[in-house]
Amino acid sequence: MGDRTREAPLTPKVHALHDDALANTSYLVDVGDGQAIAIDPPRDVDAHVELAARLGLEIVATFDTHVHADYVSGATELAARGADAYIPHGAAPKWAHRSVADDERITIGDGVIHAVATPGHTPEHMAYILEIAERPSAVFSGGSLILGGAARTDLLGADRSEELARAQFHSLQRLAALPDDVALEPTHGAGSFCLAAATTTENPTIGSERATNPLLAIADEDEFVTALLAGFGSFPTYYRNLQALNEAGPTPLATLNAPELLSPQDTAARVARGAWLIDARPVYEWAQAHPVGAVSNELRPAFASWLGWIVPFGAPIVLLVAESGRAEAVRLAHRIGYDDLAFLDGGIDAWRDAGLPVASVEELTPEQALDRQRHGATLLDIRQASELPTLRIPGAEHVELGSVIAGATPTGSGLIAFCGHGERSASAASLLERRGIQVANLAGGTAAWVEAALPVER
Repeated sequence: MGDRTREAPLTPKVHALHDDALANTSYLVDVGDGQAIAIDPPRDVDAHVELAARLGLEIVATFDTHVHADYVSGATELAARGADAYIPHGAAPKWAHRSVADDERITIGDGVIHAVATPGHTPEHMAYILEIAERPSAVFSGGSLILGGAARTDLLGADRSEELARAQFHSLQRLAALPDDVALEPTHGAGSFCLAAATTTENPTIGSERATNPLLAIADEDEFVTALLAGFGSFPTYYRNLQALNEAGPTPLATLNAPELLSPQDTAARVARGAWLIDARPVYEWAQAHPVGAVSNELRPAFASWLGWIVPFGAPIVLLVAESGRAEAVRLAHRIGYDDLAFLDGGIDAWRDAGLPVASVEELTPEQALDRQRHGATLLDIRQASELPTLRIPGAEHVELGSVIAGATPTGSGLIAFCGHGERSASAASLLERRGIQVANLAGGTAAWVEAALPVER
């Protein structure tokens, strides 16, 4: 999580902490008088607490813009440390909090937090305008107005999507009416599955967004709704569980037991009882040798999103990962509410030494994959549909990884899976392997294919 510090137009300093894993940004705001507030913090609030301590600040309040579906909120963690937790009116947390209503103003330090109802992404959604000397300085827009677009409105189901899209239209218009120099600080960013569209802009403001956001150029509500709904892609299945978890109140991280170290025999027994064995090692190591039935999900920023898509919410997980990566794997799993974790002690060597079954998957270079395609093999593109307009490999069959996870079985012989760089296709290959279908993996994905100067359609 990186720290990007920018002076707001007036006194307060806004510290943006970016989460590469889920493509979100949370904030620590120095509001003066030695006080700070957090906006949309993740469950692991250490980065916020450490930054505040380094700056000599006390986090006295935390504000959630909405009930999050993509990550566990850190509001309860900060509340346990003494901060006041402000939650939008209309949400129903079962834990102690302060409800904040539309147009309510809360004075903290030298600033005023002006709550503005911005329903759309969720019904209760609230944006927070930071005002200094009665002048708006920055707006924390959560999942309403974001850079280059707006957040999706179908998280509560397709039957409410249009209704919330119409609310989103009016919310964006409300925020766009702020002065040009107001800094725009959204939570969701490019790469988040919560988005319909997004771009990146350095030091964005309401003025820059009004000039560049295509959704703000649409004055007709019906046209806006059509454009917004057309941009929705699939999203991880764990999203359907996290809003309820955030309202119920997640288990405090300090009270969770450390993951057990399991022997290969105990791992196999736990998997037989329904646990998922997730191989988080680099793809090439998984391809060379992995426990039969293990699902590849390389430890990388996208690990959390795909873990929450592959593994049913609440199911126990045993991780096969290098000791150096264990803490990061646990942190990312906890961030999306996956707390039932253990490790395979001794890794693949211990598994093999125990006489348990091992499998391997063939990795192909782009040239090898093309040669096999010319001899009848099927290239299987498991990328998101939104990635296809940018680049396609001619003749490839397309089945999203999310569909493979849901049970879709691609047709064709000699399947060769590919994605952008090879990690997601390894997940697809391992899932299909569990169904008895042997699939090769294109090492390096479309990036390697393009580097090899092989045919593409754009």
